[in-house]
Amino acid sequence: MERTSQKKTDLLILSFFFSFVLLVAASRNSVAAENPASQPLKKIAIAYSGISTSQAPAWVAYEQGLFKKYGLDVQLIFIEAGSRTVQTLISGDVAAAQVAGTSVIQSSLQGSGVVMIGGFLNTMDYKLIVARDITRPDQLKGKTVAVSRVGSSSDFATRYALEKYGLIPDKDVSILQIGSQPARFSAMETGKIHGVMIAVPLTAKAKKMGFNTLADLQMLGLEYQHTGLAVTRNLIKTQPDLVRNILRGFVEAIHYMKTHRKESLTILAKYLKTDDADALEEAYESIVQALIPEKPYPTLKGIDIILRELGAKDANARSAKPEQFVDLTFIKELDSSGYIDRLYKSSAVAKAAPSRAEPLPAPEIAKEKAAPTETKVKAVTAEERAKPVAKQIPASTEKPAATNVTAKTTRSAAQEYTVKAGDTLSKLAERFYNSMSKWERIYEANKDTLKNPNYIYIGQKLMIPSDDQAS
Repeated sequence: MERTSQKKTDLLILSFFFSFVLLVAASRNSVAAENPASQPLKKIAIAYSGISTSQAPAWVAYEQGLFKKYGLDVQLIFIEAGSRTVQTLISGDVAAAQVAGTSVIQSSLQGSGVVMIGGFLNTMDYKLIVARDITRPDQLKGKTVAVSRVGSSSDFATRYALEKYGLIPDKDVSILQIGSQPARFSAMETGKIHGVMIAVPLTAKAKKMGFNTLADLQMLGLEYQHTGLAVTRNLIKTQPDLVRNILRGFVEAIHYMKTHRKESLTILAKYLKTDDADALEEAYESIVQALIPEKPYPTLKGIDIILRELGAKDANARSAKPEQFVDLTFIKELDSSGYIDRLYKSSAVAKAAPSRAEPLPAPEIAKEKAAPTETKVKAVTAEERAKPVAKQIPASTEKPAATNVTAKTTRSAAQEYTVKAGDTLSKLAERFYNSMSKWERIYEANKDTLKNPNYIYIGQKLMIPSDDQAS
């Protein structure tokens, strides 16, 4: 009887022991899942495809150790041009790539299995910089402009702009492949080319050197999948946790950029290789704060626009759907779980507490409730009314001041206005009449010189009818 009782006691103790061991193991696994950095770091390579501010999320994540926070020992690799970057991704030499949507779409149409899981720049941030003696689009006829590579985002943007201004790429205007933005700008400086698509901060340098800005691509009012984060479907299938942690590093990098101005400017200066304070400020304000979204969803509308353009020559693009080129699983997961909101909420709390305040207050950031969409609608032509039209993307967070208007008469009469970067007819109508819907009044007043209401160019003179005339 005593032996039976002792056996029961021993079995009970043994059972409690094994339960305790299992409980500790489960607890450790749970902690490891929530904190990838508690595990040995996984070595991977991540590529970025350009030297421009839109590439900043990768730079910041690397420099601030945010990848390590999520269990990743990252080697950051620069591969010039999006098409080459995607090829490296397909080969498996890199786990993820920060690259333009055009390269991903063209590759995926050929069955590569590459998809975008994040969108860091969902519009075109390029400006068309031209020689000092060029002030109108038609003056580019017979001239040469530069892009990085055929099929790259700079190539798409250049061809798109030329066509919208009535010029035929490769016929009216020669297109030369040169390479990165610094290389293209160097060719502009030496007079080898007459025009180039570049982004901030090189745009500030171009202005100081006396080059003309013919068009700000944001003036075309497009949602466009520019820079984003791409991986292969195979990686998503075989290592979803790795994909999840990569995206976490990028999302936190965006948060860091928006809330740590001084440190972010230092990183931009390092990778953009400039100490021009004005150029860096322009890069930070116009791209980091104004255009890179807190919740980096890819833009399906922007992908649809690329497909339309590619569809002119590619039947596969004409039948494709934007959803084929993205996997929103991971960004939706981070969004719906409250992960992204908590990042910015914790920053707001820290900012409010005097004992933990940053030396330089972080700029205010507008919260986004869903995938980034724009709020202002651009003017469209009659032939485009039947098509879905992307909403207007603000080129600046500043409200135009009266001093920005070049006028020959008072506001109560017709005025002559000189088009500036970021202008559209709908934005001008809002400025002068407090109603975007009155853009057609401006168009009617300038029909003789304005062939298309969507595509005005910087430096163009427009007559603005008086308030009474526009009513």
